[in-house]
Amino acid sequence: MNLKKAKKIIFIGDSSFALIIFKKLIKNGYKPILVITNPEKPKGRKKIIQPSELKKTAQTHRIPVLNPSKIIEIKDKIKELNPDLIITASYGQIIPKTILEIPKYKSINIHPSLLPKYRGPSPIQTAIINGDQETGISIYFMDEKIDNGPIIVQKKVEIKDPKITYEELKNELAEEGGNLLIKILPKIFEGKIEKKTQNFLKASYTKMIKKNDGLINWNEPAEKIERKIRAFFPWPGTFSFWKKNDKLLRIKILKAKVISSQKNKKYCPGKVVLLDKAKMAIACGKDLLEIQELQIEGKKPMTIKEFLNGYPQIIDSVLK
Repeated sequence: MNLKKAKKIIFIGDSSFALIIFKKLIKNGYKPILVITNPEKPKGRKKIIQPSELKKTAQTHRIPVLNPSKIIEIKDKIKELNPDLIITASYGQIIPKTILEIPKYKSINIHPSLLPKYRGPSPIQTAIINGDQETGISIYFMDEKIDNGPIIVQKKVEIKDPKITYEELKNELAEEGGNLLIKILPKIFEGKIEKKTQNFLKASYTKMIKKNDGLINWNEPAEKIERKIRAFFPWPGTFSFWKKNDKLLRIKILKAKVISSQKNKKYCPGKVVLLDKAKMAIACGKDLLEIQELQIEGKKPMTIKEFLNGYPQIIDSVLK
């Protein structure tokens, strides 16, 4: 009997992180019997509702997809399918214990941090903002608490690129998580797992990121602001406001680098400084932040040379 085909797996997720892991399952012969994801939300200016890439990929492989507002609504359906295992990755909803315990081999989650460090919804962004040089993947058995269950396996991942963005690190961790999952699944189904209880005293938590978290506080050091730019790309983005002719323009900072300088002591935080004809920096609580690419709300991304050609009057102004 083909062990992979014999086992009934339900996959639960809702992001590109989950999509990469889902594709690993398919590629390695672990085709889920059901995919559960969140309801589609209107996107873009026209607020068009479109299926997620995860849903479209599942449908391509003729896998049924359910997207309930609350997962408890489909508890009976899950029970009826009698799954052997539930696998979750970046879902966003708290799954009740009554669902987690339905499968024969229980329910597992792939989390992008070395638990118990960085429990919660934003471990990747937090690692970048904190300037961590190491992160990792944890696969664990789920219980009713957030990222709390016993660890099945972990893998450390070195953050080699000091300028890595959220998207880049997320994709790297998803690849590692998918590979680790494929290696561990046979042992789960054979009952050869040695679980390790998390050290609750060392637990730390991350918060749900909101749009306003991207508002830049120029009193912070340039190094921390630059990390946020990478951590919050592409969403929610980091932004500030410039008052131009009684109109407040929202400016999104897409790419920047830190310039160590003692000269910025004479500048108030947020002051825009011209470095040369094609370079612009903004004074921070410590050091300067050279802006390399930005975007005015409603317009396309611009290089600083393009921006200064159109908006030279920003120099010497103070961003809010």
